[in-house]
Amino acid sequence: MKARVLFATGYEEVEALTVVDLLKRAGVECLMVSADDQDTVTGARGMEVTMDEKLSEIDDQCDLVVLPGGIPGVPNLKANSKVQAMVKAQNDRGGYVAAICAGPTALGAFGVLADKNATCYPGCEDQLMAKRHSTEPVVVDGNVITSRGVGTAIEFALKLVEILIDRQTADDLAEKIVYKR
Repeated sequence: MKARVLFATGYEEVEALTVVDLLKRAGVECLMVSADDQDTVTGARGMEVTMDEKLSEIDDQCDLVVLPGGIPGVPNLKANSKVQAMVKAQNDRGGYVAAICAGPTALGAFGVLADKNATCYPGCEDQLMAKRHSTEPVVVDGNVITSRGVGTAIEFALKLVEILIDRQTADDLAEKIVYKR
């Protein structure tokens, strides 16, 4: 299994790094990808992280593409035509696409949520462009997984583990990190 988390300047650190950390703990190859083709990307709280890949250099597919939230991270993701192309191609081939916080609004802007149920950060619902909005912490509709924000980041990441591997692996991981599901 291979996952890619797309980082743009201003990404939400907790959401992005929780996903990376828990997927790696579960044994998923999880790569941090610079959407802006930088060697390092700075988050909304000023944390600079070294990337594994640059978006323009990717030439293979993966099982999961994840968009974290964050301001101005999400607007930067939305404005990036390479991000849009990658997300749309992933969705069109039935690969998993996931987003958290304001990230689902990028999925909406890219046309991925038109026939999907989804959730997002409170106050972003008008930008979601989904078939139906939910206030559940994590919503799975087919190949699309969405979540609400920093407070749901662990549950979101565990759901990604469950989808990519299985429920038992996600439950075992939750227990190891002292998280009650």
